[in-house]
Amino acid sequence: MAFHAEGLVAIIVFYLAILAVGIWAAWKTKNTGSEGDRSEAIIVGGRDIGLLVGGFTMTATWVGGGYINGTAEAVYVPGYGLAWAQAPIGYSLSLILGGLFFAKPMRSKGYVTMLDPFQQLYGKRMGGLLFIPALMGEMFWAAAIFSALGATISVIIDVNMNISVIISALIATMYTLVGGLYSVAYTDVVQLFCIFLGLWISVPFAMSHPAVTDIGLTAVHHVHQAPWLGSINSLDIYTWLDNFLLLTLGGIPWQAYFQRVLSSSSATYAQVLSFLAAFGCIVMAFPAILIGAIGASTAWNETEYGVPDPMTKKEADMILPIVLQYLCPVYISFFGLGAVSAAVMSSADSSILSASSMFARNIYQLSFRQNASDRELVWVMRITIFLFGASATAMALLASSVYGLWYLSSDLVYIIIFPQLLCVLFIKGTNTYGAIAGYLFGLVLRITGGEPYLYLQPLIYYPGCYPDENNIYVQRFPFKTLAMLTSFFTNIIVSYLAKYLFESGTLPPKLDFLDAVVARYSKEHMDKATLVKSDNIVLNELAPVNPRHSLTLSSTFTNKEAFNYVDSSPELSNTEDN
Repeated sequence: MAFHAEGLVAIIVFYLAILAVGIWAAWKTKNTGSEGDRSEAIIVGGRDIGLLVGGFTMTATWVGGGYINGTAEAVYVPGYGLAWAQAPIGYSLSLILGGLFFAKPMRSKGYVTMLDPFQQLYGKRMGGLLFIPALMGEMFWAAAIFSALGATISVIIDVNMNISVIISALIATMYTLVGGLYSVAYTDVVQLFCIFLGLWISVPFAMSHPAVTDIGLTAVHHVHQAPWLGSINSLDIYTWLDNFLLLTLGGIPWQAYFQRVLSSSSATYAQVLSFLAAFGCIVMAFPAILIGAIGASTAWNETEYGVPDPMTKKEADMILPIVLQYLCPVYISFFGLGAVSAAVMSSADSSILSASSMFARNIYQLSFRQNASDRELVWVMRITIFLFGASATAMALLASSVYGLWYLSSDLVYIIIFPQLLCVLFIKGTNTYGAIAGYLFGLVLRITGGEPYLYLQPLIYYPGCYPDENNIYVQRFPFKTLAMLTSFFTNIIVSYLAKYLFESGTLPPKLDFLDAVVARYSKEHMDKATLVKSDNIVLNELAPVNPRHSLTLSSTFTNKEAFNYVDSSPELSNTEDN
């Protein structure tokens, strides 16, 4: 393949433009946040993100390189097709559910990160445990899409994959480093526009190529391969449902999502942003679906790609850049490449900032240095943004199973963090004992179910499992959802059991070593003033909460435990008095 100098120039111009927008956003908002609030401004952008920018940045967070490449691949792969392209509908439903049920309670209570309510109710040690799957999800996701970007660029302009990965990661890390959420949000606006324009410009040219059969015909008839609409085999229904629930429910408990929710100017705006992003995800999926359909409708032996086809060459995951390269004019393929690059950076920067935010606030500050100055926290965030960006880049270059690691970590987000989030926000009376038990049960059930991408053989063989070509058993049973439900109910059962045993006197108070039931107040459990600042919340949006006067089992189980001692906070008391 020839080296395309003009393609390299186009990519450089695009990257410089994105970097310029990121630096401009950082300069424009450098004085945002009062003295002592700069770290929070970096995390949640001063909580003044409007509907336009907020809608764009939340959409761009989901519409990444994995989203558009994965959607095109699912539509293209024979035997799967559009029926298995679950991401557009799954993520859109995830955003709708997040807006309906999760955005308002999280934003109205003035949290700064997704882990705040866990540390508030379950303690800092439990927050640290939940940080592990959250960090793994963000880091492996960033590494996976950096890897995809490098392969895409190497396909179209034939430059070294490692160089393209390093440069892309450096640019995304650089503007995130200087501007935090503001830079990420403003560059997302530009990147989403590039994705939309770049892919839609490419589609008509690819569709009109002489080697492409009418996609309406190939949707339902076998021409070059099986119809691209696809079908769901009766044996695979449970697998399909398991994956769909993982996308829909497991797409909610991500810091990248809640960072946008918590940065909105009000709880109502947070809900509206979620609904706008759900619509945006559907709209942005259409060109990727069409490109996958075009790939399935192409006689590849009539193109410069030649034979065998991408599926036979095991390049189905690269169908989008292959269509851009071989079915579009050169100058059009570069527009499409810019779109893919934009998609990757719009997700990678969000993941890097999310991981850094959780570490700086929930691990460094709330667990170890509660008296850390704002300047100290800013520097911790900057250092960790660089370190996490470098780590994601290293994994993209060195790990052979980045996607396998991301699949496993995203499963852990669904199986461990989602049920914990349900309990901490909506189930009244759960405590640290139940949270730890649910965490461990979910983790064990997921790992013992195996992971073909990592060549991890299962220890539990559920009904319907079968060996793949590598003799690794694949589960048809929806064991991921089973693990999630087990984690959820274990949390509730163990929490209520522990509460009963301690409050009935069956167990002496000294055995409450986590201070989760008997102790009225513990340093392990942080009060509301530690987690939120009164000037970041609208007081009339807060649900009225009264202090707990009794710890008897007969008292009504409410989530008031999470907001005890509000009246003991001078900062909040003074605000309410005013």
